[in-house]
Amino acid sequence: MNIPEFGTEAAPATALGAGVVKRPTRLADGRELIYYDDPGTTLGADRAVDARTLAARPETASMRQDVLTGDWITVAAGRQNRVMMPSADADPLAPQTPTNPSEIPSRYDVAVFENRSPAFGPALTDAVGSAPAASNPPRGLDDLTHLGLGRMRTSVGRCEVVCFSPEHAGSFGTQSVTRARTVIEAWADRTAALSALPGIEQVFPFENRGEAIGVTLPHPHGQIYAYPYVTPRTTRLLDGIDRTAPDLFERILAFERSGERVVLQGEHWTAFVPFAARWPIEVHLMPHRHVPDLAGLDDAERDELAPLYLRLLRGVDALYDTPTAYIAAWHQAPVHVGRDTVRLRLELTSPRRGADKLKFLAGSEAAMGAWAAEIPPEVSAERLRAAIATVPEVIA
Repeated sequence: MNIPEFGTEAAPATALGAGVVKRPTRLADGRELIYYDDPGTTLGADRAVDARTLAARPETASMRQDVLTGDWITVAAGRQNRVMMPSADADPLAPQTPTNPSEIPSRYDVAVFENRSPAFGPALTDAVGSAPAASNPPRGLDDLTHLGLGRMRTSVGRCEVVCFSPEHAGSFGTQSVTRARTVIEAWADRTAALSALPGIEQVFPFENRGEAIGVTLPHPHGQIYAYPYVTPRTTRLLDGIDRTAPDLFERILAFERSGERVVLQGEHWTAFVPFAARWPIEVHLMPHRHVPDLAGLDDAERDELAPLYLRLLRGVDALYDTPTAYIAAWHQAPVHVGRDTVRLRLELTSPRRGADKLKFLAGSEAAMGAWAAEIPPEVSAERLRAAIATVPEVIA
C-alpha cells in the first residue's frame, strides 16, 4: 500500500466496499494512521497534519517461551503506564483540539492507527515503513514450536487501535448500521493488510467493553493484534480438527441450528449459545458458509452482519438495567495454516452472572483450566432470546 510520508495533508483515497473510502497517512512519529470514511460522509478529503513533537517509538518488546506449555509470553514494560480512564477533554482517541493533543489529528468517521504502546512490534521480520527490522525474530513456526529453556525472541508483529466513532463514550453496539458497516470494512481491510506483513501468523480483531473487563478508555474502540505465532487457543483448535474432521465447523453449525440454543439468525449468519458454554454470557456468531477471515466475507455477508451484530449486542445489554461488560473476539484462521478448516466466528463472552454479580476465575478455572458453569447454556439462550425480542429491529 502506498502510504504518504509525514507532512502531507491529503492522503490518496481508495474506494472499498459499501461506499467506504480509505485514506492512509502517518502520525508524527511515523506510525500508520488510516481514515475510513462512511458512505456519504460530510468530511472533506483533506486531513490535518499531526504536528506534535513525539518521542521516538519504543523498542520492540521481547517474548519468552514457557517451556512447560510452549506458550510465548510477551514482556512489554512500556505498557505499564498506559492512559487510564481520561476525561473527555483529554481523550487520546478523540480528534485533536488546541487543548487536547490526541492521537488523531482530524475529525473522522472511523480511524485505525498503530498503538503507541504495543505488545507486538513495531519491528517486523523485515523493515516496513518506519518500523525497524527485528534483531532476534522468530524463525518460522517450527522454531516457535520447539521447546527449550531460556528461549527468547523479538515480539514482532503489530497492534492497532480501531476507533469506531469520534465520540468520547460508547461501544460498537451504540453505532448506527452505516457506521457498523464501515467498521466491518475496516476490519476486513486491515485483516488482509496485516496478513500480508512479513512474520505475521494470525490476525485478531476484538473489542473489550466495560471496566469489569479492564477497559482503560471509555471511547468506543476496539483493537487488532497481529501475532508472530499461532495463538495457543487456535493451536488447540487445530489439534481438535485433526482429531475429528476437517468439516468440524460445518457440523457444529448444523448441530447448534437444530437445537434450542440459537438466539438470532439471518440468511448468512447464526448466533447461538454453545453447547459447552463456559461463561455466564457466551454467544458465538458464525457465517453459514466456510470463510477463514473477515477479508473473505462477500458484500451480502458484510451487509447482513452490520444490523444483526448490532441487535445481538443490544440484546446483551437488554439483559440488565445497565450495560454489560464483554469481550467480543473475532477468531480467524491463521495466515498460513488451517485456512480450509478454521472458520471465522465471533465469540462474545461476559463474566456477568447477575445484575450485580461477576464470575471470577479462581482456583480450578484459573490454575487448572477446569471450568464449572453456573448457568446452563439452554437457560442462558432462553434469557438472551427474550432480551433480544425487546430490542427493535436495527435498520439503516
